[in-house]
Amino acid sequence: MVDSVLAEYQEVSRAVESIAEGGVEYAREILERVLGPGQAAELLERIQDHMGEISMSKLKKAAPDILHSVLRGEHPQTVALILAHLDVKQAVAVIETLEPATAGDVLYRIASMEKVSPEMLQIVEAGLSSKADLSLSQEMTLSGGPQAVAQVLNLTTGSLEKSLLESIGDRDPDIAEQIKNLMFVFEDLHLLDKRAIQRVLRELDGKELALALKGASDDLRQYITSNMSERASSALEEEMEYLGPVRVKDVERCHVRIIETVRNLEEAGEIVVAGRGGDDDFIE
Repeated sequence: MVDSVLAEYQEVSRAVESIAEGGVEYAREILERVLGPGQAAELLERIQDHMGEISMSKLKKAAPDILHSVLRGEHPQTVALILAHLDVKQAVAVIETLEPATAGDVLYRIASMEKVSPEMLQIVEAGLSSKADLSLSQEMTLSGGPQAVAQVLNLTTGSLEKSLLESIGDRDPDIAEQIKNLMFVFEDLHLLDKRAIQRVLRELDGKELALALKGASDDLRQYITSNMSERASSALEEEMEYLGPVRVKDVERCHVRIIETVRNLEEAGEIVVAGRGGDDDFIE
């Protein structure tokens, strides 16, 4: 039995190596010869899943400046393909290094992206491998869409967000509208119910909140202060007065960080964010 297990382990190891070197079909031949078609198909699927995770982890660990260097000069569709599979923060960092027109083009392509053929991914992988030690997973076959772009734009500054949305809208107003409906902007804090906004406020620094509220609508200010204790509300008002004139970009950075806090709490299941599109249903 030990000999049999070791022999199978050796063949499986060869199959794993052959996926990278000889392709999936070559690996399938090896496994079918040893295990039979049924067991081979099941095992090959597990191997590909595992290799996909490893490949994605390499991309996600790459610093934005390295990614920017790798993507410099690539076609916008290639850039879109890669950014659609990165962590949102990485994608934002790369988007911010691009020229506005190029960034808008890339985001439009991500929003309209659906399925990508394995053959195309192989071409992209081969091209990138000559520039850096990064590879794309065979499992990267379905990604992108308006939701992916909304997540990216939620973490960009207000002025950049506006120009990129306008760029996308010039090409396809319908996609731009879908993206807007999926986005959560700072003024949308009033969409959170009392329990959710109070939970968010517990995570925020008072000085950062004061800076973020500079220039906010009176309705939003009132909604936030109404969900704070009288003492905390008074302290917030004093902090806002003490700040005096502030830079727009500093306020926008605070907006980004607060929106990120909201999204983190939502992903953790601690709050529910009702989308601006109004499609969320609830049962009492």
